[in-house]
Amino acid sequence: MTETPEELRARGLAKMSEVYGWKFEDGPGDFFGITADHLFADIWSRPGLDIAQRRLLLIGLLAGRGDHDVLELQLEVAHKQGELDAAALREIVIFLSHYAGWPTGARLNNVVEKLMKGS
Repeated sequence: MTETPEELRARGLAKMSEVYGWKFEDGPGDFFGITADHLFADIWSRPGLDIAQRRLLLIGLLAGRGDHDVLELQLEVAHKQGELDAAALREIVIFLSHYAGWPTGARLNNVVEKLMKGS
């Protein structure tokens, strides 16, 4: 049996809530719809990797690309959800600094230390 568009959207919103730790409501526009229906209902829900593994890959990619706004959110959620503790976050900084570059690592370190101060 095929999912209805409403069921697909509900599954996507549920996965978004699971990934981020807060309740998501439906949003306007095609961009939000594709995000919920494809990225979260399909991609984040695939077997083979759990949420923590997917988030760790995303953290590496975001750090390498210098996308620090989204990176800060992912680090905060990973810490809040218990996926990464302070020691793991600091180890990520050291590891990624050698692959993504020292300036990127320094910015990442600032994000991590700010997060650790606030927790």
